[in-house]
Amino acid sequence: MNAPAQSFLKTKIVCTVGPASSDPAMLEALCEAGMDVARLNMSHSSAEQARTAARHIRDCSARLGRPVALLVDLQGPKIRIGSLAQPVMLSAGDRVVLAPEGSGAAGEIPVTYAGLAADLSAGDRVLMHDGRIELRVLDVSPPRVEAEVVVGGEVKGGRGLNLPGVHVRAPALTERDRADVELAHELGAEYLALSLVRSADNLRELRDLVGEDVLVLAKIEKDMALQELEPILEASDAVMVARGDLGTELPFEQVPLAQKRIVRRANARYRPVIIATEMLESMIERPRPTRAEVSDVANAILDGTDAVMLSAETAIGRHPVEAVRALTRVIREVELKSALLESGPPYDVPGTPEYGEPSSTELAVACATLEAVRAINAPAIVTHTRSGFTARVISSRRPPVPVLAVTDTELVLRQLALVWGVLPALCPSEPNDEAMWETARAELLRRGLAAVGDRVVVTAGVPFHVRGTTNMVRIQTL
Repeated sequence: MNAPAQSFLKTKIVCTVGPASSDPAMLEALCEAGMDVARLNMSHSSAEQARTAARHIRDCSARLGRPVALLVDLQGPKIRIGSLAQPVMLSAGDRVVLAPEGSGAAGEIPVTYAGLAADLSAGDRVLMHDGRIELRVLDVSPPRVEAEVVVGGEVKGGRGLNLPGVHVRAPALTERDRADVELAHELGAEYLALSLVRSADNLRELRDLVGEDVLVLAKIEKDMALQELEPILEASDAVMVARGDLGTELPFEQVPLAQKRIVRRANARYRPVIIATEMLESMIERPRPTRAEVSDVANAILDGTDAVMLSAETAIGRHPVEAVRALTRVIREVELKSALLESGPPYDVPGTPEYGEPSSTELAVACATLEAVRAINAPAIVTHTRSGFTARVISSRRPPVPVLAVTDTELVLRQLALVWGVLPALCPSEPNDEAMWETARAELLRRGLAAVGDRVVVTAGVPFHVRGTTNMVRIQTL
Protein backbone atom coordinates (compact mmCIF):
# COMPACT_ATOMS: atom_id res chain seq x y z
CA MET A 1 0.00 0.00 0.00
CA ASN A 2 1.53 3.33 -1.04
CA ALA A 3 1.90 6.37 1.23
CA PRO A 4 -1.01 8.42 -0.21
CA ALA A 5 -3.35 5.45 0.20
CA GLN A 6 -2.17 5.06 3.80
CA SER A 7 -2.91 8.71 4.59
CA PHE A 8 -6.45 8.46 3.23
CA LEU A 9 -9.01 7.63 5.94
CA LYS A 10 -11.84 5.44 4.68
CA THR A 11 -14.04 5.89 7.76
CA LYS A 12 -15.59 9.37 7.75
CA ILE A 13 -16.03 11.86 10.60
CA VAL A 14 -19.22 13.78 11.43
CA CYS A 15 -18.91 16.83 13.69
CA THR A 16 -21.80 18.60 15.40
CA VAL A 17 -21.49 22.37 15.10
CA GLY A 18 -22.32 24.41 18.21
CA PRO A 19 -21.07 27.28 20.36
CA ALA A 20 -17.61 25.71 20.67
CA SER A 21 -17.17 25.25 16.93
CA SER A 22 -19.20 27.89 15.08
CA ASP A 23 -16.33 30.36 14.70
CA PRO A 24 -14.95 30.35 11.10
CA ALA A 25 -11.40 29.70 12.28
CA MET A 26 -12.53 26.75 14.40
CA LEU A 27 -14.59 25.28 11.54
CA GLU A 28 -11.57 25.51 9.28
CA ALA A 29 -9.45 23.79 11.92
CA LEU A 30 -12.03 20.99 12.15
CA CYS A 31 -11.99 20.59 8.36
CA GLU A 32 -8.20 20.40 8.37
CA ALA A 33 -8.28 17.87 11.23
CA GLY A 34 -10.61 15.55 9.31
CA MET A 35 -14.26 16.67 9.42
CA ASP A 36 -16.19 15.22 6.44
CA VAL A 37 -19.75 16.11 7.49
CA ALA A 38 -20.97 19.09 9.53
CA ARG A 39 -24.13 18.41 11.54
CA LEU A 40 -26.52 21.21 12.45
CA ASN A 41 -28.67 20.03 15.36
CA MET A 42 -31.94 21.92 15.04
CA SER A 43 -32.91 20.95 18.58
CA HIS A 44 -30.36 23.53 19.71
CA SER A 45 -30.04 25.91 16.74
CA SER A 46 -32.10 28.85 15.56
CA ALA A 47 -32.63 29.45 11.86
CA GLU A 48 -30.20 32.36 11.89
CA GLN A 49 -27.53 30.35 13.72
CA ALA A 50 -27.92 27.58 11.14
CA ARG A 51 -27.61 30.03 8.24
CA THR A 52 -24.43 31.52 9.68
CA ALA A 53 -22.86 28.13 10.40
CA ALA A 54 -23.74 26.80 6.93
CA ARG A 55 -22.18 29.83 5.27
CA HIS A 56 -18.96 29.43 7.24
CA ILE A 57 -18.84 25.68 6.49
CA ARG A 58 -19.24 26.28 2.75
CA ASP A 59 -16.56 28.99 2.86
CA CYS A 60 -13.94 26.87 4.64
CA SER A 61 -14.74 23.85 2.44
CA ALA A 62 -14.10 25.98 -0.67
CA ARG A 63 -10.87 27.44 0.73
CA LEU A 64 -9.46 24.02 1.58
CA GLY A 65 -10.76 22.29 -1.55
CA ARG A 66 -12.27 19.61 0.68
CA PRO A 67 -15.91 18.56 0.12
CA VAL A 68 -17.86 18.77 3.39
CA ALA A 69 -21.48 17.61 3.51
CA LEU A 70 -24.09 19.53 5.47
CA LEU A 71 -26.41 17.41 7.64
CA VAL A 72 -29.48 19.18 9.04
CA ASP A 73 -30.80 17.14 11.97
CA LEU A 74 -34.50 17.81 12.56
CA GLN A 75 -35.69 17.92 16.15
CA GLY A 76 -38.68 15.63 15.56
CA PRO A 77 -41.50 15.02 18.03
CA LYS A 78 -39.14 14.97 21.01
CA ILE A 79 -41.07 14.92 24.29
CA ARG A 80 -39.50 17.10 26.94
CA ILE A 81 -40.14 18.31 30.44
CA GLY A 82 -41.61 21.78 30.26
CA SER A 83 -40.38 24.92 31.93
CA LEU A 84 -39.76 24.67 35.68
CA ALA A 85 -39.15 27.60 38.01
CA GLN A 86 -36.55 25.47 39.77
CA PRO A 87 -35.42 21.82 39.66
CA VAL A 88 -37.63 19.25 41.40
CA MET A 89 -36.06 16.49 43.49
CA LEU A 90 -37.83 13.11 43.26
CA SER A 91 -37.24 10.16 45.57
CA ALA A 92 -38.16 6.50 45.08
CA GLY A 93 -41.74 5.91 46.18
CA ASP A 94 -42.90 9.49 45.55
CA ARG A 95 -46.07 10.02 43.54
CA VAL A 96 -46.02 12.65 40.82
CA VAL A 97 -48.44 13.99 38.23
CA LEU A 98 -47.44 14.76 34.63
CA ALA A 99 -49.61 17.29 32.81
CA PRO A 100 -49.43 19.19 29.50
CA GLU A 101 -47.41 22.37 29.76
CA GLY A 102 -49.67 25.35 30.41
CA SER A 103 -52.50 23.32 31.96
CA GLY A 104 -50.83 21.79 35.01
CA ALA A 105 -51.50 22.76 38.60
CA ALA A 106 -48.89 23.72 41.17
CA GLY A 107 -46.66 20.78 42.05
CA GLU A 108 -47.33 18.93 38.78
CA ILE A 109 -44.54 18.31 36.27
CA PRO A 110 -45.24 19.93 32.89
CA VAL A 111 -44.51 18.05 29.64
CA THR A 112 -44.38 19.44 26.10
CA TYR A 113 -46.56 16.69 24.53
CA ALA A 114 -50.28 17.30 24.94
CA GLY A 115 -51.16 13.74 23.91
CA LEU A 116 -49.14 12.04 26.65
CA ALA A 117 -52.14 10.74 28.58
CA ALA A 118 -53.74 9.35 25.41
CA ASP A 119 -50.69 7.20 24.70
CA LEU A 120 -49.90 5.90 28.21
CA SER A 121 -51.53 3.12 30.24
CA ALA A 122 -51.11 1.88 33.79
CA GLY A 123 -47.84 -0.04 34.11
CA ASP A 124 -45.97 1.85 31.39
CA ARG A 125 -42.49 3.18 32.11
CA VAL A 126 -41.56 6.86 31.78
CA LEU A 127 -37.86 7.73 31.69
CA MET A 128 -36.35 11.18 32.22
CA HIS A 129 -32.86 12.64 31.83
CA ASP A 130 -31.53 9.93 29.46
CA GLY A 131 -32.98 7.18 31.64
CA ARG A 132 -31.49 8.36 34.91
CA ILE A 133 -34.96 8.83 36.43
CA GLU A 134 -37.67 6.18 36.08
CA LEU A 135 -41.41 6.45 36.74
CA ARG A 136 -44.11 3.76 36.60
CA VAL A 137 -47.58 4.87 35.50
CA LEU A 138 -50.27 4.21 38.13
CA ASP A 139 -53.32 5.91 36.64
CA VAL A 140 -54.30 7.90 33.58
CA SER A 141 -56.98 10.60 33.75
CA PRO A 142 -56.57 12.68 30.58
CA PRO A 143 -54.86 15.02 30.28
CA ARG A 144 -53.01 13.98 33.47
CA VAL A 145 -50.85 10.97 34.26
CA GLU A 146 -50.18 9.83 37.82
CA ALA A 147 -46.96 7.88 38.34
CA GLU A 148 -44.75 6.43 41.06
CA VAL A 149 -41.04 7.18 41.18
CA VAL A 150 -38.99 3.99 40.79
CA VAL A 151 -35.56 5.64 40.47
CA GLY A 152 -35.31 9.19 41.73
CA GLY A 153 -33.18 12.19 40.90
CA GLU A 154 -33.28 15.88 40.10
CA VAL A 155 -35.75 16.90 37.39
CA LYS A 156 -34.82 19.95 35.31
CA GLY A 157 -36.86 21.75 32.71
CA GLY A 158 -36.15 21.04 29.04
CA ARG A 159 -34.75 17.54 29.57
CA GLY A 160 -35.89 14.67 27.38
CA LEU A 161 -38.58 12.18 28.26
CA ASN A 162 -38.68 8.61 26.85
CA LEU A 163 -41.55 6.13 26.73
CA PRO A 164 -40.02 2.69 26.00
CA GLY A 165 -42.43 0.22 24.44
CA VAL A 166 -45.18 2.84 24.05
CA HIS A 167 -46.74 3.60 20.67
CA VAL A 168 -46.45 7.39 20.56
CA ARG A 169 -48.98 8.94 18.20
CA ALA A 170 -47.26 12.30 17.86
CA PRO A 171 -46.77 13.33 14.21
CA ALA A 172 -43.39 12.43 12.69
CA LEU A 173 -42.89 16.04 11.59
CA THR A 174 -43.79 18.97 13.82
CA GLU A 175 -44.51 22.46 12.52
CA ARG A 176 -41.01 23.42 13.63
CA ASP A 177 -39.60 20.53 11.58
CA ARG A 178 -41.48 21.64 8.48
CA ALA A 179 -40.00 25.10 8.83
CA ASP A 180 -36.55 23.56 9.25
CA VAL A 181 -37.05 21.47 6.09
CA GLU A 182 -37.58 24.73 4.19
CA LEU A 183 -34.46 26.10 5.86
CA ALA A 184 -32.47 23.02 4.79
CA HIS A 185 -33.57 23.67 1.19
CA GLU A 186 -32.41 27.26 1.52
CA LEU A 187 -29.03 26.12 2.85
CA GLY A 188 -28.59 23.48 0.16
CA ALA A 189 -28.13 20.72 2.75
CA GLU A 190 -27.02 17.35 1.40
CA TYR A 191 -28.67 15.30 4.18
CA LEU A 192 -31.81 15.68 6.29
CA ALA A 193 -31.97 13.53 9.43
CA LEU A 194 -35.37 12.55 10.83
CA SER A 195 -35.42 12.01 14.59
CA LEU A 196 -37.44 9.39 16.49
CA VAL A 197 -38.34 7.39 13.39
CA ARG A 198 -41.00 4.78 14.14
CA SER A 199 -41.93 3.48 10.68
CA ALA A 200 -41.13 3.78 7.00
CA ASP A 201 -44.20 6.00 6.63
CA ASN A 202 -42.43 8.67 8.71
CA LEU A 203 -39.63 8.77 6.13
CA ARG A 204 -42.01 8.78 3.18
CA GLU A 205 -43.74 11.82 4.68
CA LEU A 206 -40.41 13.64 4.81
CA ARG A 207 -39.48 12.46 1.31
CA ASP A 208 -42.65 14.04 -0.07
CA LEU A 209 -41.38 17.39 1.23
CA VAL A 210 -37.76 17.20 0.08
CA GLY A 211 -37.90 15.47 -3.32
CA GLU A 212 -35.16 13.33 -4.86
CA ASP A 213 -32.01 15.41 -4.48
CA VAL A 214 -31.68 15.73 -0.69
CA LEU A 215 -30.83 12.43 0.99
CA VAL A 216 -33.01 11.35 3.92
CA LEU A 217 -31.27 9.88 6.97
CA ALA A 218 -33.23 7.78 9.48
CA LYS A 219 -32.14 8.04 13.11
CA ILE A 220 -32.65 4.67 14.81
CA GLU A 221 -33.35 5.59 18.41
CA LYS A 222 -36.71 3.95 19.20
CA ASP A 223 -37.32 0.31 20.06
CA MET A 224 -40.14 0.35 17.50
CA ALA A 225 -37.66 1.36 14.80
CA LEU A 226 -35.72 -1.85 15.42
CA GLN A 227 -38.89 -3.85 14.91
CA GLU A 228 -39.43 -2.04 11.57
CA LEU A 229 -35.76 -1.91 10.58
CA GLU A 230 -35.98 -3.46 7.09
CA PRO A 231 -38.78 -1.22 5.75
CA ILE A 232 -37.11 1.81 7.37
CA LEU A 233 -33.85 1.00 5.61
CA GLU A 234 -35.70 0.56 2.33
CA ALA A 235 -37.33 3.99 2.69
CA SER A 236 -34.14 5.83 3.72
CA ASP A 237 -30.91 6.89 2.01
CA ALA A 238 -28.74 6.60 5.14
CA VAL A 239 -29.13 5.72 8.82
CA MET A 240 -27.74 6.75 12.18
CA VAL A 241 -27.38 4.51 15.22
CA ALA A 242 -28.45 7.15 17.74
CA ARG A 243 -27.30 5.39 20.89
CA GLY A 244 -28.45 8.10 23.27
CA ASP A 245 -32.20 7.60 23.07
CA LEU A 246 -31.79 4.01 21.87
CA GLY A 247 -29.95 3.28 25.11
CA THR A 248 -32.94 4.47 27.12
CA GLU A 249 -35.51 2.64 24.98
CA LEU A 250 -33.63 -0.67 25.29
CA PRO A 251 -31.95 -2.36 28.24
CA PHE A 252 -28.35 -1.17 28.04
CA GLU A 253 -26.98 -4.68 27.50
CA GLN A 254 -28.96 -4.95 24.24
CA VAL A 255 -27.47 -1.83 22.61
CA PRO A 256 -24.17 -3.34 21.34
CA LEU A 257 -25.85 -6.13 19.39
CA ALA A 258 -28.52 -3.73 18.15
CA GLN A 259 -25.71 -1.52 16.83
CA LYS A 260 -24.12 -4.44 15.01
CA ARG A 261 -27.43 -5.52 13.52
CA ILE A 262 -28.24 -2.03 12.21
CA VAL A 263 -24.77 -1.63 10.67
CA ARG A 264 -24.89 -5.06 9.02
CA ARG A 265 -28.33 -4.52 7.51
CA ALA A 266 -27.44 -0.99 6.36
CA ASN A 267 -24.32 -2.33 4.63
CA ALA A 268 -26.37 -5.02 2.92
CA ARG A 269 -28.75 -2.38 1.52
CA TYR A 270 -26.00 0.08 0.46
CA ARG A 271 -27.10 2.64 3.07
CA PRO A 272 -24.30 4.69 4.65
CA VAL A 273 -24.46 4.34 8.43
CA ILE A 274 -23.25 6.63 11.23
CA ILE A 275 -22.49 5.51 14.79
CA ALA A 276 -23.36 8.36 17.17
CA THR A 277 -23.47 9.37 20.84
CA GLU A 278 -20.73 9.36 23.46
CA MET A 279 -17.95 8.30 21.10
CA LEU A 280 -15.42 10.47 22.97
CA GLU A 281 -17.63 11.84 25.73
CA SER A 282 -14.79 12.43 28.18
CA MET A 283 -13.18 14.86 25.71
CA ILE A 284 -15.93 17.38 26.41
CA GLU A 285 -13.72 18.27 29.37
CA ARG A 286 -10.41 16.44 28.88
CA PRO A 287 -7.87 16.64 26.03
CA ARG A 288 -7.43 12.85 25.75
CA PRO A 289 -9.99 10.05 25.35
CA THR A 290 -10.36 7.12 27.71
CA ARG A 291 -9.19 3.66 26.67
CA ALA A 292 -12.78 2.45 26.68
CA GLU A 293 -13.77 5.23 24.26
CA VAL A 294 -10.90 4.34 21.94
CA SER A 295 -12.04 0.71 21.95
CA ASP A 296 -15.63 1.81 21.25
CA VAL A 297 -14.53 3.79 18.19
CA ALA A 298 -12.33 0.94 16.96
CA ASN A 299 -15.14 -1.58 17.29
CA ALA A 300 -17.55 0.69 15.41
CA ILE A 301 -15.03 0.79 12.55
CA LEU A 302 -14.60 -2.99 12.62
CA ASP A 303 -18.38 -3.41 12.63
CA GLY A 304 -18.41 -1.69 9.23
CA THR A 305 -19.73 1.79 10.01
CA ASP A 306 -19.30 4.46 7.34
CA ALA A 307 -18.79 7.27 9.83
CA VAL A 308 -18.37 8.04 13.51
CA MET A 309 -19.97 11.15 14.98
CA LEU A 310 -19.00 13.68 17.61
CA SER A 311 -21.87 15.46 19.36
CA ALA A 312 -21.20 17.51 22.48
CA GLU A 313 -17.46 16.92 21.99
CA THR A 314 -17.40 19.46 19.13
CA ALA A 315 -20.62 21.38 19.85
CA ILE A 316 -19.89 22.50 23.41
CA GLY A 317 -16.67 20.72 24.38
CA ARG A 318 -13.43 22.36 25.43
CA HIS A 319 -11.28 20.40 22.94
CA PRO A 320 -13.15 20.07 19.61
CA VAL A 321 -10.09 19.89 17.33
CA GLU A 322 -8.31 17.47 19.64
CA ALA A 323 -11.41 15.22 19.57
CA VAL A 324 -11.33 15.08 15.77
CA ARG A 325 -7.61 14.39 15.79
CA ALA A 326 -8.16 11.58 18.30
CA LEU A 327 -10.71 10.01 15.95
CA THR A 328 -8.32 10.24 13.01
CA ARG A 329 -5.59 8.50 15.02
CA VAL A 330 -7.88 5.61 15.94
CA ILE A 331 -9.29 5.31 12.41
CA ARG A 332 -5.84 5.29 10.83
CA GLU A 333 -4.49 2.68 13.24
CA VAL A 334 -7.45 0.32 12.80
CA GLU A 335 -7.59 0.67 9.03
CA LEU A 336 -3.85 0.22 8.49
CA LYS A 337 -3.32 -2.66 10.91
CA SER A 338 -6.49 -4.59 10.07
CA ALA A 339 -5.59 -4.37 6.37
CA LEU A 340 -2.42 -6.34 7.18
CA LEU A 341 -4.42 -9.36 8.35
CA GLU A 342 -4.28 -12.28 5.95
CA SER A 343 -8.03 -12.34 5.44
CA GLY A 344 -8.26 -8.56 5.03
CA PRO A 345 -10.16 -6.11 7.22
CA PRO A 346 -12.60 -8.07 9.43
CA TYR A 347 -15.60 -5.87 8.64
CA ASP A 348 -18.87 -7.69 9.23
CA VAL A 349 -20.15 -7.04 5.69
CA PRO A 350 -21.90 -9.70 3.58
CA GLY A 351 -20.19 -10.06 0.21
CA THR A 352 -23.03 -12.00 -1.35
CA PRO A 353 -26.82 -12.08 -0.85
CA GLU A 354 -28.03 -13.80 2.29
CA TYR A 355 -30.72 -16.42 2.76
CA GLY A 356 -30.35 -17.69 -0.83
CA GLU A 357 -31.70 -14.49 -2.35
CA PRO A 358 -30.86 -13.85 -6.02
CA SER A 359 -28.15 -11.25 -6.57
CA SER A 360 -29.14 -7.83 -7.86
CA THR A 361 -27.28 -6.48 -10.88
CA GLU A 362 -25.56 -3.79 -8.83
CA LEU A 363 -24.39 -6.28 -6.18
CA ALA A 364 -23.10 -8.64 -8.87
CA VAL A 365 -21.12 -5.76 -10.38
CA ALA A 366 -19.76 -4.77 -6.95
CA CYS A 367 -18.59 -8.31 -6.22
CA ALA A 368 -17.04 -8.57 -9.71
CA THR A 369 -15.25 -5.27 -9.11
CA LEU A 370 -13.67 -6.54 -5.90
CA GLU A 371 -12.61 -9.78 -7.58
CA ALA A 372 -10.98 -7.79 -10.39
CA VAL A 373 -9.15 -5.56 -7.88
CA ARG A 374 -7.67 -8.60 -6.17
CA ALA A 375 -6.87 -10.40 -9.42
CA ILE A 376 -4.80 -7.58 -10.94
CA ASN A 377 -3.71 -5.95 -7.66
CA ALA A 378 -5.34 -2.69 -8.73
CA PRO A 379 -4.39 0.35 -6.61
CA ALA A 380 -7.83 1.98 -6.89
CA ILE A 381 -11.41 1.70 -8.11
CA VAL A 382 -12.99 4.40 -10.27
CA THR A 383 -16.74 4.92 -10.38
CA HIS A 384 -18.61 7.19 -12.78
CA THR A 385 -21.75 8.22 -10.92
CA ARG A 386 -24.56 10.68 -11.53
CA SER A 387 -26.46 10.21 -8.27
CA GLY A 388 -23.81 8.61 -6.06
CA PHE A 389 -25.56 5.22 -6.19
CA THR A 390 -22.72 3.40 -7.96
CA ALA A 391 -20.17 4.64 -5.41
CA ARG A 392 -22.43 3.66 -2.49
CA VAL A 393 -22.89 0.14 -3.84
CA ILE A 394 -19.15 -0.40 -4.32
CA SER A 395 -18.39 1.15 -0.92
CA SER A 396 -20.87 -1.14 0.83
CA ARG A 397 -18.67 -4.16 -0.01
CA ARG A 398 -15.76 -2.46 1.81
CA PRO A 399 -13.09 -2.76 -0.92
CA PRO A 400 -9.40 -2.88 0.11
CA VAL A 401 -8.46 0.13 -2.08
CA PRO A 402 -9.76 3.73 -2.38
CA VAL A 403 -12.85 4.41 -4.50
CA LEU A 404 -12.45 7.52 -6.66
CA ALA A 405 -16.02 8.61 -7.43
CA VAL A 406 -16.29 11.01 -10.37
CA THR A 407 -19.54 12.94 -10.61
CA ASP A 408 -20.81 15.94 -12.54
CA THR A 409 -22.67 17.74 -9.71
CA GLU A 410 -21.40 19.47 -6.59
CA LEU A 411 -24.40 18.22 -4.59
CA VAL A 412 -23.42 14.57 -5.18
CA LEU A 413 -19.75 15.44 -4.65
CA ARG A 414 -20.58 16.58 -1.11
CA GLN A 415 -23.08 13.76 -0.46
CA LEU A 416 -20.30 11.26 -1.12
CA ALA A 417 -18.21 12.84 1.66
CA LEU A 418 -20.17 10.63 4.09
CA VAL A 419 -19.56 7.35 2.24
CA TRP A 420 -16.88 4.95 3.48
CA GLY A 421 -13.75 4.65 1.37
CA VAL A 422 -14.89 7.17 -1.25
CA LEU A 423 -12.84 10.09 -2.58
CA PRO A 424 -15.26 12.34 -4.51
CA ALA A 425 -14.07 14.23 -7.61
CA LEU A 426 -15.91 16.67 -9.86
CA CYS A 427 -15.93 16.35 -13.65
CA PRO A 428 -15.78 19.97 -14.88
CA SER A 429 -16.90 19.27 -18.47
CA GLU A 430 -19.80 17.53 -20.20
CA PRO A 431 -20.15 14.21 -18.32
CA ASN A 432 -19.50 11.60 -20.98
CA ASP A 433 -17.37 8.50 -20.54
CA GLU A 434 -14.21 10.07 -21.99
CA ALA A 435 -14.45 13.23 -19.87
CA MET A 436 -15.15 11.24 -16.70
CA TRP A 437 -12.14 9.01 -17.33
CA GLU A 438 -9.85 11.97 -17.99
CA THR A 439 -10.97 13.52 -14.70
CA ALA A 440 -10.37 10.22 -12.90
CA ARG A 441 -6.95 9.76 -14.51
CA ALA A 442 -5.83 13.26 -13.50
CA GLU A 443 -7.08 12.81 -9.92
CA LEU A 444 -5.45 9.40 -9.49
CA LEU A 445 -2.11 10.81 -10.58
CA ARG A 446 -2.47 14.06 -8.62
CA ARG A 447 -3.34 12.24 -5.40
CA GLY A 448 -0.61 9.65 -5.90
CA LEU A 449 -3.14 6.81 -5.80
CA ALA A 450 -1.85 5.28 -9.03
CA ALA A 451 1.00 5.71 -11.53
CA VAL A 452 1.17 5.75 -15.31
CA GLY A 453 0.88 2.16 -16.53
CA ASP A 454 -1.15 0.96 -13.54
CA ARG A 455 -4.41 -0.84 -14.17
CA VAL A 456 -7.52 0.30 -12.28
CA VAL A 457 -11.02 -1.11 -12.17
CA VAL A 458 -13.74 1.18 -13.53
CA THR A 459 -17.43 0.71 -12.85
CA ALA A 460 -20.46 2.77 -13.84
CA GLY A 461 -24.11 2.77 -14.76
CA VAL A 462 -24.92 2.83 -18.46
CA PRO A 463 -26.63 4.96 -19.67
CA PHE A 464 -24.98 7.51 -17.38
CA HIS A 465 -27.95 9.87 -17.09
CA VAL A 466 -30.24 7.18 -15.57
CA ARG A 467 -30.22 7.10 -11.76
CA GLY A 468 -29.69 3.86 -9.88
CA THR A 469 -28.12 1.78 -12.67
CA THR A 470 -24.82 0.05 -11.89
CA ASN A 471 -24.24 -2.46 -14.65
CA MET A 472 -20.72 -2.16 -16.10
CA VAL A 473 -17.18 -3.01 -14.99
CA ARG A 474 -13.95 -2.79 -16.99
CA ILE A 475 -10.19 -2.65 -16.45
CA GLN A 476 -8.39 0.43 -17.75
CA THR A 477 -4.71 1.34 -17.90
CA LEU A 478 -3.52 4.79 -16.93
